[in-house]
Amino acid sequence: MRQIVLDTETTGLSAEGGDRIIELGCVELYARKLTGNNLHLYFNPERDSHEDALKVHGISNEFLRDKPKFAQLADDILNYLADAELIIHNAAFDVGFLNKEFERVGKKPLVTYVSNVIDTLALAKEMFPGKRNSLDALCSRLEVDNSGRTLHGALLDAELLADVYINMTRGQEALLIDAGDASTDTQTVMVQVDLSGYVLPVLSANDHELAAHEEVLAQLDKSSGGKTVWRQVQMA
Repeated sequence: MRQIVLDTETTGLSAEGGDRIIELGCVELYARKLTGNNLHLYFNPERDSHEDALKVHGISNEFLRDKPKFAQLADDILNYLADAELIIHNAAFDVGFLNKEFERVGKKPLVTYVSNVIDTLALAKEMFPGKRNSLDALCSRLEVDNSGRTLHGALLDAELLADVYINMTRGQEALLIDAGDASTDTQTVMVQVDLSGYVLPVLSANDHELAAHEEVLAQLDKSSGGKTVWRQVQMA
């Protein structure tokens, strides 16, 4: 299965209020393994980022001035995402922004083009109820190295989320064995061994071992009030 781990950075928190996507980061997984076929784009949002957003992602308005507009790359993005399963942390946020961007260029909502969307935030809340489930918190809990994450960045966050998702769902493969290049054909080999000429030795207990055995039996008999099975059999 082809999966795309996706993250965005935006000018603010409200797609409906006019905020725009400024960065898109996508990491491709195939059969739960990184392929290196990633997508990383910056966009000119045609507006400035809010001050609070700048503190989160650190992408300056000046840096984005000469970047392409989302409309110029919309088709390329949809071609890349086509039929994949998307993995997104707090999916409602990113999907809401992408839907608004596609709406501006006359495209259908994102779910029309992909096979499914997995929200890792919802998944984490089920797995770790009552705990912090931010990306940083999950990296710490699942031992994913996020030491390079001083600011939010779409591609870096997507890469971290890919590791987090694989660790969160690792139990799904816990009982699978990788057979490598071994043949799938099986053949039962039966080997007959003639034991008719083999005599098993009989080792008898010595006096000391017999006395120790009787002492244990006597202790058990005493603790049961004389109700042990072997005593009853002897008296029968």
